[in-house]
Amino acid sequence: MPAFLDVERSLSGRRWVGPTAEHDRHAEALAQQCGLPAALCQVLARRGVDAAGVDAFLAPRLRALLPDPRSLKDMERAAARLLAAVAAGERIAIFADYDVDGGASAALLLDWLRQMGRGATLYVPDRIDEGYGPNDAAMAELAGAHDLIVCVDCGTLSHGPVAAAKGADVVILDHHLGGETLPDALAVVNPNRQDESGECAHLCAAAVVFLCLVEAGRQLRDAGRQGPDLIAMLDLVALATVADVAPLTGVNRAFVRQGLKIMARRARPGLVALADAARLDSAPTAYHLGYVLGPRINAGGRVGRADLGARLLASTDIAEARAMAERLDQLNTERREIEAGVQAAAMAQAEARGLDAPLAWAAGEGWHPGVVGIVASRLKEAANRPAVVIGLDGEIGKGSGRSVSGVDLGAAIQRLAAEGLLIKGGGHRMAAGLTVARDQLDEAMARLGALLARQGAERMGAADMVLDGLLMPGAATPDLITRLEEAGPFGAAAVAPRHAFAAMRIDFARRVGERHLKLRFTDGDGPRLDAICFGAYDGPLGPALEQHGGARFHLAGRLEINRWQGRECAQLRLEDAAPAT
Repeated sequence: MPAFLDVERSLSGRRWVGPTAEHDRHAEALAQQCGLPAALCQVLARRGVDAAGVDAFLAPRLRALLPDPRSLKDMERAAARLLAAVAAGERIAIFADYDVDGGASAALLLDWLRQMGRGATLYVPDRIDEGYGPNDAAMAELAGAHDLIVCVDCGTLSHGPVAAAKGADVVILDHHLGGETLPDALAVVNPNRQDESGECAHLCAAAVVFLCLVEAGRQLRDAGRQGPDLIAMLDLVALATVADVAPLTGVNRAFVRQGLKIMARRARPGLVALADAARLDSAPTAYHLGYVLGPRINAGGRVGRADLGARLLASTDIAEARAMAERLDQLNTERREIEAGVQAAAMAQAEARGLDAPLAWAAGEGWHPGVVGIVASRLKEAANRPAVVIGLDGEIGKGSGRSVSGVDLGAAIQRLAAEGLLIKGGGHRMAAGLTVARDQLDEAMARLGALLARQGAERMGAADMVLDGLLMPGAATPDLITRLEEAGPFGAAAVAPRHAFAAMRIDFARRVGERHLKLRFTDGDGPRLDAICFGAYDGPLGPALEQHGGARFHLAGRLEINRWQGRECAQLRLEDAAPAT
C-alpha cells in the first residue's frame, strides 16, 4: 500500500498510512446510509462498525454489554462470602495493590461496605519494603485479626501468602495472568485464570470487583433486599480501566463512557479534591484519567505512602480528601524529578545496546522502583519494542516492563520465572513486573528477548503514523470535533482519530517554554488553524517547523477543542510533519 501523501519517512521517522480503498468505500456507505459526517464515518469504518450497529456504538449501553458475572469461575462463591461477612458483622480486610487499579478496586469495596453498614481494614504493601502482592508476614498478621481477607488486583500467584493466612477465608479478585495451579483460597475470581474462556480477559481488576458487586446485588435481590447504587461507582471503574491501559472496547468502553458522566457530577470527594489539586477546570476526559489524575494517584505507591491513593478515592470527608490530594500532587512532582534522571540514564544505556533488538532494556544501580515502570513506557515508545527497566539494589534487581500491541510480555515473563531465571515475575499482556538476581540479569534478559522475538518483536520498525484521512483547516470546527468524540473514549485499542493537512503554509511559529511549539497554518486560500506541538524540541519537529523558511509541510495530528475564558476554538495537537514536495 502506498504511503499516505507519499510520506515514506516523516520528520519523526515514521511512514504515514492512510485508509485503504475498502475502508474508504465502507466509510462512504456509512455516510450515505446514516447521514453522518464523512470524518466520523472514517473512524467508524476503522473500528469495523456497520450501518446496523452505528446507533449502538455511538451510544453504548452498559446493560447490553455487561458480561454475566456468573460466567467467571468462583464468582457466586466470592459474592456470597462477602455478603455473609456483612450479615454476620465479621472483620474484613482488603489487601490491595499500590497502583490506580488496586486503589480503585479497594475504594469500590470500601464504598460498598460502608453503604452496607460495615467497615474494613485497608492494607496496601510498601513497594520497596514488601514489593508487589501479598506476602507471608502481612497475610498472617491480617488473618490473626480478621475473618475474611479480600485481595484485589493481586493474589493469583500468591500460593505461600494465602497459605499463611491461617484462620481467615481469602477471596481473590484479580486480572493478572494465572499459573498452572491456583492458591488455596476460598475463591479466585480472575478472567485470566488458565481455565477461563478469555472472553473477559480485557477487564481490569476494578471491573472484576464491580462484577462481584453486581453479583452480590443479584443475590441481595433474590433475598428480597436492595443493595447500593452501583452505577454511581462507575467513576472508579472508569479511572482504573484507563489508568491500567485496558483496551477501550466492548464493555470497557461503556464503563468509561458512563464513568466519565458520573465523574462530571463531582460527587466523590477524593476525585473532586484531586481534580482541583491538578487544576483541572473542565469536565474530565479519558485523557485526564490517564495523564492527569492517574499519575497523581500512583504517586503515593511510587515515591510516598502506598495506601494514600486508595484512601483518597475512598474518602468521604472533603477536607481530608483535599489534604491527601495536595500531598499526592507534591509526590507527583517529586516522582517526575526522580523519573527524569532515571530516564536519561536508561535511554542512553538502551541506545548503546541498540533499539532494534526484540527487547529494549536497561538496569541501573539504585534506580527507584517507583519510576522504573514509567521509564519502561518511555523506552517502549521510543523503540516501539517491549521494554524492561530494572533498579539494582545489592544482589537483587526489581523491574517493570511494558509491551506493544501483539506481544504478550506477561506470558513471557511468567515463563521466565517458571524456568528459574527470575526470582519471581508476572503481569498481563501489556505490563509486567519482575525480580531478578544480579548474577542472572544478562542471561534472563537474553532469554526474554528470545521469547519475545518468537512473537515477532524483532520485526517491528518505527511505529507507523496511522491517519483517518485528509482535512482542510476550514473543516476543523468545534462541531466536527464534538461529533468525532462520539466515537470515543479513545485510548488503548481505540486509537483517537488523526488527520493530515496537506501542503500547509505556516503563517506563525513560536517556541513555548523549552520544549513546545505553537503555530498557525493555512492552505493559503481559506481559514487558518492553530496548532500546538508538545515536546517538539525533543526531536527534529520543532526546529524544522520554526525555521520553515516559507516551505510548505504536510501536518498530522489529533483535533481538539481549546477552551479559554469561555471561548471555544478548534486546535490541532500536532504529532508529526513532513516536507511537502
